[in-house]
Amino acid sequence: MEYRKDYIKRKIIKFVIAGMAIVLSSCSYSFTGASVPPHLKTIAIPNAIDRSGSGEPNLRDDFTNELIQKFLNDNSLQVTSKTNADALLECTIVSLTDQPVVIAGGEDVTKRRVKINVRAVYKDLVKKKKIFERTFSNYSDYNNTGDILSQRNEAIKNAIDKITEDILLGVVSDW
Repeated sequence: MEYRKDYIKRKIIKFVIAGMAIVLSSCSYSFTGASVPPHLKTIAIPNAIDRSGSGEPNLRDDFTNELIQKFLNDNSLQVTSKTNADALLECTIVSLTDQPVVIAGGEDVTKRRVKINVRAVYKDLVKKKKIFERTFSNYSDYNNTGDILSQRNEAIKNAIDKITEDILLGVVSDW
């Protein structure tokens, strides 16, 4: 009798999992163009301003290039110069912090977190109004062992990737 109950439970679990897999595989989310006003076709993204005081030599350029690449890949707004743009996205890197997040016995730091805060101002140049002004924040962790400099640089790159994705979603889907 116990074997039969286990058999039935396994069948039910398999059925539920299969049903969830079918439902989830049929769901498709796309934010592209979800809230971009129809009169906006192009966007200018000037070089970000770095006010972080972090001393990272390529932070501004790496951030700006990744943000532009995100918009090029998304294709909801065509990236162009400010003189030809319908919209403008100005970003200021407010801070880049690097702090310990995991401390092992003996106050040994084993993991650190790089966190970036960016102030973004999105303007409609056609209607001459500000769509939003908000601060975006994201982070990435790295191990405090081995080639720490390479791991830190990779963490900065990952944080930039995440925060530029957040900014893109904020512009194209008002998220």
